[in-house]
Amino acid sequence: MDNRLYPHPFSADYWRAAAAEVRSVKKLTFAALMIALTMALSLVPSVPLFGGAKVTWGFLSRSVCAWVCGPLLGLLFGFAEDILSFFVTGGGGYPFFPGYTLTTMLGVFLYALFTYRSGVNIRRLFLAKLLTNIENVTLGALWMAILSGRAWVVTASASAVKNLIMLPVQTVLLVLLFSALRPALIKMGLIPRDTPPMRP
Repeated sequence: MDNRLYPHPFSADYWRAAAAEVRSVKKLTFAALMIALTMALSLVPSVPLFGGAKVTWGFLSRSVCAWVCGPLLGLLFGFAEDILSFFVTGGGGYPFFPGYTLTTMLGVFLYALFTYRSGVNIRRLFLAKLLTNIENVTLGALWMAILSGRAWVVTASASAVKNLIMLPVQTVLLVLLFSALRPALIKMGLIPRDTPPMRP
C-alpha cells in the first residue's frame, strides 16, 4: 500500500492515494469508528467561553478522520456522519436540511487538504481551522437565511465573532490531539511512518 508523504495536494500522486483510501477496508473501518465517535462527542457538554461562543467537540474526530482518510473518503464520511447523526440524535430540534450536510462534507474536505499525507504543523492546523470556521460562518448564515428569512449579514456577523473567539482554543486542541495521536496512528499504519512530530 502506498503510504508516503506528499507535501501538498497539487500532485496526481496525492489524489491517487486519496482515491485508494475509498477502497481500503482499514480506512473505511476507521471512518466508521470516527462517525460513532463524532456522535458520542455530540453528547459531551460544550464549554462556554465568552461573547456567546462555546467549544463543542465534533470537530476533533472530523479532523482526525480527514488526516487519516483523506479528502475523498472524507467527503463520504462527512455525508454519512451528518445524515446518521441527524436521524440518531433527532437533529437537536432542527429540521433536516441538506445545506448542513454540505457544510459538514466541505469542512472535512478542507481539513484533509491541510493534513492528509502531509507534515502536519501548527500553521497547517491553524489555517485548516480558520478556513473551516469561515466556511461555517458563510454557509451557516446562508442556510439560516433560507430557512428563517433572517438577514445573512446579521447572522454572519454574530457567528464570525463567536468563531474568532473559538479559533485559538480550537487550534490548541487540534495541536495537542494530533501530537498525542501521531505515534499510535503510525504504529497502526494509518498515517505514513515518516510523518514528522508537530512543529511550528
